[in-house]
Order: sequence, then C-alpha cells, then structure tokens
Amino acid sequence: MEEILNKYSLLKYQNVPRETFLDFESFIDMIIKKNDEINIISKENAKNHIIRERHISDSAQIIDFIDLNSNLMTDIGSGGGMPGIIISIMIKNIKKTLKMNMYEKSHHKSVFLRRVSRDLKLNTEIIQENIFEEENLETGTIMARAFKPLPIVLDLVHEKFKNYKNLILFMGKNGEKILEETLVKWDFDFEKRKSITSEDSFLLNIKNIKKKTKN
Repeated sequence: MEEILNKYSLLKYQNVPRETFLDFESFIDMIIKKNDEINIISKENAKNHIIRERHISDSAQIIDFIDLNSNLMTDIGSGGGMPGIIISIMIKNIKKTLKMNMYEKSHHKSVFLRRVSRDLKLNTEIIQENIFEEENLETGTIMARAFKPLPIVLDLVHEKFKNYKNLILFMGKNGEKILEETLVKWDFDFEKRKSITSEDSFLLNIKNIKKKTKN
C-alpha cells in the first residue's frame, strides 16, 4: 500500500483515505484496457504514471471546493470520467451520500462510465444527453474540466441551471487572460487556487454568476 501512496505524492496534503487510492488504481486499469478500443484519453498519455498525475491528481485537487451539504453534484462534460469519476470515488470513501450526475454525449464513453460506476460501486447517474439542450437543472456543485471555454460554460450554467451552489473550472496557461476578458461581460464571485499539477494552471471556484447589462 505504501508503494501506491508514494505514486500519489501530489495528493499528500489532501487527506485522502487509503481505500481511495486502490479505487484510483482500478480506474486506471479500466482506462488503459478500454483505451485500446475507444479513445478515452490520448494514446500517448495512456500510461499509468501520466494518468495518475495529469488526470487523477489534477481532478482530485478540487475536492475542497465541493459543496458536501448538497445531495447532488454535476459534471457537465464527463468525457473519460475526469473529474466526475474521480470525485465520486473520493466522495464514496469519505462516506458521503452525494450523487454525481455526469453528462456525456458519446454512447461509447457513456457505456464505459456506467461500467466503471458499477464496478467501483459509485453513486452516479450517467446521462447520455447534450447538456446544452437541457432545462431547469438543479444541483449543488457543478464541475467541468477540458470541456468548453469559460464564457460558454458561464452561459450554459446561467441559462440551464435554475439552482446551483458553485461552479469549479480548470484554467490553463491562458487562463488569466481569458478570465480578464470574460469579466468584461460577466459578473461573478470567484476564488482562485494554483494547480498542484501545473505551474501554468489554476482552479476557479465560481459563485453568483450574472450577465452584465449593456450600457
């Protein structure tokens, strides 16, 4: 077990239960096996150590931003399960009953996410729909990683969710510029946190999204 824990050194300050890392390792095995059939992640990145750092640890770092007092979380563009599956694993192992709704248009990826959820006994619902066509959604925390540009995500949340607590986004190397440009048209409260996996990246925890009125 210590050997596995050492492989997740980036998460040493996250207070992650030991069982969580075993589930992470199982998920990595599932990704690598399925990646030969469908493109869960890029082929060149389908290696254990890269998945641990670039996908698992990167996704796991948002756990402190999750509203644990809600009954529901929503991953609005799940893809291969980052961050939705990762956070669901962490929530399971801290004995919380939060459910994760995961939106994924791809049939093949949705089937994969359902199998992972079943095998790891996660409290998820995989919704194979285009979230841009949904209406009147309610949730606690919303999360998105490598989904759509910031302004599009803000518009989606503003238009499609009638109730939510917060929105967590992963911002890349151009994030500061994008944030500055976005604040010209949008008004929201936000907290920034430096990413543990990349010097050029940061997390945004956003609340109270409003469109600025035109003068």
